Amino acid sequence: MNTERHEFAQSSYAPLTVDVTMPRQQALNSIMEQIMSVYSVSDNEGPLTDLVEDFLEQQPHLTVRRHGDTLVASTNLGLPKRVIIAGHLDTVPVIQNFPPRWLEPGDPAIREDVAKGHEFERVMWGRGATDMKGSDAVFLYMAAALTNPRVDITYVFYDHEEVSAEQNGLRKVVEAHPDWIQGDFAIIGEPTDCGIEGGCNGTMRFDVITHGIAAHSARSWMGRNAIHDAAQVLNRLNAHENRAIEVDGLVYQEGLNATLISGGAGTNIIPDECRIHVNYRFAPDKTLAEAKALMFGEETSALAAEHAYPHLGNGEQLALGGVFEGFGIEMRDESPAARPGLKNEISASLVALVKERLGADSKPKLGWTDVARFSQLGIPAVNLGAGSPLLAHKHDEQLPESDLLLMADLLIDWLS
Repeated sequence: MNTERHEFAQSSYAPLTVDVTMPRQQALNSIMEQIMSVYSVSDNEGPLTDLVEDFLEQQPHLTVRRHGDTLVASTNLGLPKRVIIAGHLDTVPVIQNFPPRWLEPGDPAIREDVAKGHEFERVMWGRGATDMKGSDAVFLYMAAALTNPRVDITYVFYDHEEVSAEQNGLRKVVEAHPDWIQGDFAIIGEPTDCGIEGGCNGTMRFDVITHGIAAHSARSWMGRNAIHDAAQVLNRLNAHENRAIEVDGLVYQEGLNATLISGGAGTNIIPDECRIHVNYRFAPDKTLAEAKALMFGEETSALAAEHAYPHLGNGEQLALGGVFEGFGIEMRDESPAARPGLKNEISASLVALVKERLGADSKPKLGWTDVARFSQLGIPAVNLGAGSPLLAHKHDEQLPESDLLLMADLLIDWLS
């Protein structure tokens, strides 16, 4: 795999081109094929970013700026509203699904669920087809074709979405150049079958820690078994009620689950520590602070002054309340939720158009996406992208060509 990665990363690529005068489906297929052929697993986005930058700079109606491997291209028509359209350029690692290829109708590699309703069209197969180079291809086509929109548009193509939050290119550009990311509404091109998925659940990951006393297992009474004490943590997890919560008309399913467990130093040693890694997915009816209060008790000014409340980077702290009261907690990751973003004038018109074209109501986004980042900036945002979210990251990731046309027609008609 390392040899494969090196080979693809070192490849040279032709410049990206698109002819907006040709039939739209043909033009979309062309730009899709071009960007799919560029290896861009996280940490290797640079070559694709370079190509996209050159492509955007050829569009005279756009002002293009770059921070790291994130690009921001904007129209500046002096219109009263601005819409941000964002897509990440990186993919998860390759699983024998690169380089990509078109599958002709009837090819046995086409998934049955993809073929249904798309029996007579080609399907793009390969890493990133649904997450999210299909949407990126549509956005690049729009950047070239949509020269006279009814609102100003800011296109964002960013790096490192598929890895840890501190590497996220959108986060970095928001911190370094907040004036580049301003608008009245935002769309993230996460795969949604071209429907609207509003908002997103928040997420936090943390270790719940039990402590014991090490001893020889032949004389176990001389110690205390931290793994046995973990049963109390598991009992609390089993007793917790994961709720479905309605927020602005959409229902978000919460989840509190152990995902990893580790402990012990040897087969004949009573373990003195056990860690249960827990992931809490919480609905956007609560802030990150409110979600943490449910898990660990509310943070007080005294706790804050003593740095004695679970925060990223401050090590193990005792939970003084909440679900895990009495146990040590070490935070590993945390990201806020985002409300649906469907209550303003701009989003309402998009919701109506999607309903008219697809007959589909808006749905909640149950996973975390960068709509939460826009929500923190006070910019309502939704997820809308080509391809099925159920195929993201799969080894047989694939996208029917008509999804590209459906998404492009929706957004161009909405913005024209």
